[in-house]
Amino acid sequence: DAEKNYKPKSLGFWSIILGLYLTVFIIALDRLIIATAIPKITDEFHATGDIGWYGSAYMLPAACFNPVSGRVYQMYGTKVVFTLSLVLFEIGSAVCGAAPSSIAFILGRAIAGTGSAFLQSGTMLLLLPIVPLRKRPMFMAGFGIVFALASVIGPLLGGSLTDKVTWRWCFYINLPVGAFVFLAMIFFFPNDARTTPSTVASATNVPPTTRSPFIEHFLNLDPLGILCLVPSIISLILALQWGGSTDAWSSPKIVGLLVTFAVLLVAFVLVETVVNPSRAFIPMRIVTQRSIAGAMCFVFCIAGSMMAVVYYLSIWFQAVQGNSAIDSGLHTLPIVVALVVSSIAGAVATQKIGYYTPAMLLTPVLASIGAGLLSLLTPSSGEGQWLGFQVLYGLGLGMGLQAPSLVPQTVLARADVPIGVALTFFMQQLGGAVFIAVAQNIFAGEIVERLSGVSGLDPALIVGTGATDIRQVVKPEQLDLVVDAYSYGLTRCFVMAAAFSAAGMLAALCVEWRTINAKKGGKGGDGGEATVVEE
Repeated sequence: DAEKNYKPKSLGFWSIILGLYLTVFIIALDRLIIATAIPKITDEFHATGDIGWYGSAYMLPAACFNPVSGRVYQMYGTKVVFTLSLVLFEIGSAVCGAAPSSIAFILGRAIAGTGSAFLQSGTMLLLLPIVPLRKRPMFMAGFGIVFALASVIGPLLGGSLTDKVTWRWCFYINLPVGAFVFLAMIFFFPNDARTTPSTVASATNVPPTTRSPFIEHFLNLDPLGILCLVPSIISLILALQWGGSTDAWSSPKIVGLLVTFAVLLVAFVLVETVVNPSRAFIPMRIVTQRSIAGAMCFVFCIAGSMMAVVYYLSIWFQAVQGNSAIDSGLHTLPIVVALVVSSIAGAVATQKIGYYTPAMLLTPVLASIGAGLLSLLTPSSGEGQWLGFQVLYGLGLGMGLQAPSLVPQTVLARADVPIGVALTFFMQQLGGAVFIAVAQNIFAGEIVERLSGVSGLDPALIVGTGATDIRQVVKPEQLDLVVDAYSYGLTRCFVMAAAFSAAGMLAALCVEWRTINAKKGGKGGDGGEATVVEE
């Protein structure tokens, strides 16, 4: 199908590709654009206590339904699920833009987040029937580039719309973009095969029965597994968000959430392996496949360390260097530029040699060195240091960040690819949530340790003070001491990022060497395009 549908000289083909890139752009934009709009939103709704939910209401369903999306795409086809998910995302955006109250706004964020969970893996899956595997690296590199650009443009665009027009346009902007994507998919994307009980049974390895199609479809969604996994993920993410910030890790709330996460996770594994293995929406045979397990661990380590570096490097510029929020965003551009250049270079190299494993092996080397060098930054570090260190780190990230998404397309049977792709995206989101929480505790712990016992200073107050406000709450004669402690605490986060970037090497070594170039008689994922050459 991909060979037949690959028409790089047609308007329809590029309309689909542009639509996929725009989808990635608005998904990334929705996560980041709200940061600069929150002050105006709280001014209008008078609901400062809801600020935390403006982000969580989007991120929680986005993370929870990501692994579920693989089974839904597997059962009902990419075009149908993607377009319905896009409609859901657009409804959520419209509700946010027109929200008359904080509660309505939070509801809109939750609806949009649910839609984004299915859109994220869908953008990758829509490439399968229109781009041959050997040609995909270049197109997939575009996803990374668009995401990186949205990361920079998001806060700037949000600030401009909020100041010049209204914060509501931070969400209305998704509507015309989504309309274009919807039309491109409806008119140009090839139709999926019609889903019937027999095709569902084939995809899920369950023999057809005489039960009604509705009941059969419902059971094949593995509702018991979903009921165990989704609350488990919610409990973990809430514990990571609240632990060490709004509540102590030893508080009953956090302990209860972590216990709930562990119990439900064990229950989920039992459901998938013992109670209902034939209908498992995350089959253990996929998770335990060597390359899939390696790709999941790789993206968890690399994407998680990236989130920690980008997040806390911006804080370093504001708190230690005294930059404004806009300037700190501009000063992190070297990572983005290097990532874009490296993504293109990595895609060209992967497409040229036919293997994605070298890129996955190179990424941990460069990224760990770059993050390690960033940990050497001090308040007196000059432009050459923070710029050069960022470039090295960005080059490492871009080289292999998209490679894990190629793994399920290569090693899995075509029917299992949606689940494999969804799992890699899920681990990417989970890595970001875990690493930011761990980094926050490292940062806070180092500040408390270095400032404890200093007369006239309350370490807890320093930790709770905003990055740009420490110069207002600290006495001038103690400012250098506090800035040094702040810098040291932040750079310890980069040490953690370096360690986990290096750990990505172990994960990359688990990934089999498979070519993405079709070979006659070859067997493997994506309909038999890939061939094992070394294990």
